[in-house]
Amino acid sequence: MKRFIFTERNGIYIIDLQKSLSFIDRAYDFVKETVAHGGTILFIGTKKQAQEAIAEQAGRVGMPYVNQRWLGGMLTNFSTVHKRLQRLKELEELDFDNVAASGLTKKELLMRRREKEKLERTLGGIRDMGRVPSAVWIVDTKKEHIAISEAKKLGIPVVAILDTNCDPDEVDYPIPGNDDAIRAVGLLTRVVADGVAAGLMARSGAARGDEKPAAAEPLAEWERELIEQGSGEQKAEEAEVAAEAVAEDDAEVTAETEAAPAEAEAGVEAETEAKAEGETEQA
Repeated sequence: MKRFIFTERNGIYIIDLQKSLSFIDRAYDFVKETVAHGGTILFIGTKKQAQEAIAEQAGRVGMPYVNQRWLGGMLTNFSTVHKRLQRLKELEELDFDNVAASGLTKKELLMRRREKEKLERTLGGIRDMGRVPSAVWIVDTKKEHIAISEAKKLGIPVVAILDTNCDPDEVDYPIPGNDDAIRAVGLLTRVVADGVAAGLMARSGAARGDEKPAAAEPLAEWERELIEQGSGEQKAEEAEVAAEAVAEDDAEVTAETEAAPAEAEAGVEAETEAKAEGETEQA
């Protein structure tokens, strides 16, 4: 991780954000191309700081997610997991409020309700995932090491936040960043979701057989923030240059103003001396 660290202050490593930006673009393009060609991205983040962002952003673009607990074998033993998903869908069809129509006792309905709630917590985010994903987005590679191990066994590309305590060799498309801060996790997860959304737009355009060039896609919010920040810095530099130019002009005017009386006084003295010399010669 040394190549991604900018400096160290009070025992805290600070990541080089310039490098983070280039890796963000690389991961964004990969996600976009993967989804545009019919792939899916599985969002994974079970730590408290990531649970809300994972569910919100994955739900926004219609991608599967795991934000509660990673069950061993979710990828490598997906056939078994798929059976549990079918069981969840069966339980969702039951009317737990109508005991008579269900043909079950109250105790049996209660047990099935609890089973349904448990399956929803662990598998609710992947209930519509019919096959293993094309790639995975992971928050905190240390905590999700089992998911990474399964993805590597199946040859599934891993896109993940790379904190200073992580191993870069485990991730195919790393994004150097802080995986403990809620705002950082939310921002980077939103970037990946934006890449998914762009891929879905490209896929729908290809399905329609559009021959005309697609209209320019609206800037993502994170791109707009970066551009606005850059514009603000440019304007500040321009204002500074203008201020320096005004200061230089003022200095020149002041110098000219101060020089004018001195030149006038020197001219008067020269004229007086010339007159005195003329009177001396006449005498």
